[in-house]
Amino acid sequence: MKKGILLVNLGSPDSPEPKDVKRYLGEFLMDERVIDVPLWARTLLVKGIILNTRPKASAAAYKKIWWEEGSPLIVLSEQLQDKVQEAIQYPVALAMRYGSMSIKKGLQELVDKGVDEVFLIPLYPQFAMATTETILVLAEEIRQEHFSNIKIDSLPAFYNNPEYIEVLSSSIARNLEGINYEHLLFSYHGVPERHIRKSDITKSHCKIDGSCCATPSPAHEFCYRHQCKEVTRLVAEKLGFAPGTYSTSFQSRLGFDPWLQPYTDRTIERLGKEGVKNMAIVTPAFVSDCLETLEEIAMEGEEIFHEMGGKDFTTVPCLNADAPWVNLLAKWINNWAVSENV
Repeated sequence: MKKGILLVNLGSPDSPEPKDVKRYLGEFLMDERVIDVPLWARTLLVKGIILNTRPKASAAAYKKIWWEEGSPLIVLSEQLQDKVQEAIQYPVALAMRYGSMSIKKGLQELVDKGVDEVFLIPLYPQFAMATTETILVLAEEIRQEHFSNIKIDSLPAFYNNPEYIEVLSSSIARNLEGINYEHLLFSYHGVPERHIRKSDITKSHCKIDGSCCATPSPAHEFCYRHQCKEVTRLVAEKLGFAPGTYSTSFQSRLGFDPWLQPYTDRTIERLGKEGVKNMAIVTPAFVSDCLETLEEIAMEGEEIFHEMGGKDFTTVPCLNADAPWVNLLAKWINNWAVSENV
């Protein structure tokens, strides 16, 4: 069997114009694993309300961070694809869960090169319904309908992989070298609390209280909240952070249902009010910088901090196409290829 690699990231509008943003948001928000309510309610909410109010504001946000080459997420993901391709002997394709760079196109690109065994790599360290799960479900649906002769394996969540923690920790240390900061905030993309309970394979462990994430359970294999908190704990341990000098928060909430807390914007506000003058922030739910890191954190977050009396606000870039991250992906790919040949 000929092997190939499919890297999959979230996606982006084709342009920062409202019509393209509206099309993208429609596909994204109509995903039943993103807004997990009955179809009639999701249709009413998305097509009846959100798509009539949000595209212009989202387009304005995208315009703030759009690069001459295109969407930062797409450009950075393509750079990652190119560097991984240089490091391995197998063909590497890139796809997005939403938008015109579809998973079907990515699989077709590999099939056209003779590939019949695909290693699919969701570019998310943590498992979540709205990220890894929706990618894997859609990829299998597409395989059954269009590419029934190929085999797809996937990389599991790697949030606690020691090599990943080493790469992430080294990146944070390198980017903060020489910078004076009093507090490091680990900000992760938010999800509704009900997603955590729905992903609980034990149907009883995840109570979203002060102890369940720290209590060993099979539920942690699919618990986004636990996995985020574990990344923070492992990095803090690796870098020797003192208690009280770092914390975890969640960003990008939507609607009025309870989402994972504490919220990033309110945490930044609180730190400023408490007298923190210099803070840094890292976003380990993303491996590529995107709207959520470049606009919501680096622009809106900094503005909140300054309004609360803060002085210096430092953002740590995502891993993007850094050499250590590329080398680690190449190592995982080669390990998979060897194991498949045994």
